[in-house]
Amino acid sequence: MRIDAHQHFWSLARGDYGWLTPALGLIYRDFGPDDLAPLLAEQAIERTILVQAAPTEAETAYLLDIAAKTPFAAGVVGWTDFDAPDVAERIGALAADPLLVGLRPMVQDLADDNWLARPALAPAFNAMITHGLVFDALLKPRHIAPMLTVLERHPDLACVIDHGAKPDLVTGDLAAWRDGMSALAAHPRLTCKLSGLVTEAGPDWTLETLRPVVEHLLATFGPERLIFGSDWPVVTLHASYAQWIEAAEALLFDLPEAQRAAVFGGNAQKLYLSQRGRQ
Repeated sequence: MRIDAHQHFWSLARGDYGWLTPALGLIYRDFGPDDLAPLLAEQAIERTILVQAAPTEAETAYLLDIAAKTPFAAGVVGWTDFDAPDVAERIGALAADPLLVGLRPMVQDLADDNWLARPALAPAFNAMITHGLVFDALLKPRHIAPMLTVLERHPDLACVIDHGAKPDLVTGDLAAWRDGMSALAAHPRLTCKLSGLVTEAGPDWTLETLRPVVEHLLATFGPERLIFGSDWPVVTLHASYAQWIEAAEALLFDLPEAQRAAVFGGNAQKLYLSQRGRQ
């Protein structure tokens, strides 16, 4: 089964997407299942993981409602307030919906770069472990050190790094990112999404722009811990859905067929669906 493990839907009228402004041009409009379905069919992608784009539980409810009506949506990565005093109860209530497969605080947008390392977040992470939820880590390289602290404190937490932790592909300065990703990959339960890279690379990206990052992710995480995602519709700022998939397939071309199949679906199924007792 081919799975796109990272895509979004949104409705501007909801009003809770602080980052989504008219300056983003092509993606400043509503996106829903009818927009994505033909793209999935063209690429023989059967299921997707729908990921939050607003820091509200109301948006999580909105996405869960869409997923319940959309056969290709296999699960939702939602949001809750990790700082709330009743966070464990909130997570338990959200997890009652079997379509919720994970949670994602928008770490990259928080003022405190060390927010993840706060001991006060322990109840949230422990509740996620209890309910079999995946922590989607929306990081930039400056957040890698705090993420390491989370992994050391919570070794049983199922966790995936979104967008390869957003390496600086515009300047090509990857030294600190390489060291950080190597340290993260030493944690065996951690996986990483092969997603979002063309957005970080800018409009003039080529396969050679992306290759050093993909090669490092393969060398550190290995194909058994990499998961394909499109980051649609954000990806369309710099590439079509088909162009990103073609690029990812080209960058993984030398892998054996079974390993490519794992990256393009099998690993996502194990992480998100098996974690919740679903197939």
